Amino acid sequence: MTVTLLWILSVALIVVGIAGTVLPALPGTLFVLAGIVLGAWIDDFTRVGWGVLTVVIVLAVLAWVLDYVAGLLGAKKAGASRQAVIGALLGTVAGLFMGIVGVLFMPLVGAAIGEWLARRDHGRALKVGVATWLGIMAGMESKVVIAFKMVALFVGALILLATIARRSHAGHPGHRSALPVRAAGSAAT
Repeated sequence: MTVTLLWILSVALIVVGIAGTVLPALPGTLFVLAGIVLGAWIDDFTRVGWGVLTVVIVLAVLAWVLDYVAGLLGAKKAGASRQAVIGALLGTVAGLFMGIVGVLFMPLVGAAIGEWLARRDHGRALKVGVATWLGIMAGMESKVVIAFKMVALFVGALILLATIARRSHAGHPGHRSALPVRAAGSAAT
């Protein structure tokens, strides 16, 4: 596979990952992370090294934790029943088939229905549904922001070190690059 195709795959993974941060069916943060790791690997970890990758991995884990915990905290704060939490999950899955409006609002409907089935109280069902939905939306917002920060770190490392390498060449004919270039099939030194 050529380097160009690998870069296209890296970018595609990142783009699909960004979309996946708002579409529950796709593991968005995982795709963003995979695209970044692939990009770092393509470049032999020269511009995007282990320091940047470590920060990106920590951000990915933080996004996963926040996404999971935020919805539960919203439900717990409102005193949601187990049925409300299951309803929110089922609503999220059902919402996938209804477009963006379904993705955004079916978790609320599912949590409210689950709470109503558990306690038969319309007011409480609405309160739990809204609180669960707010938690899920806060988790989604956090995940989107963190995914963009991951991409910004990656792109920043690529651009910054490429700029440094170019400047080190300016006016110095024959000067060796700050970025090592290996011939195909040669061993790293």
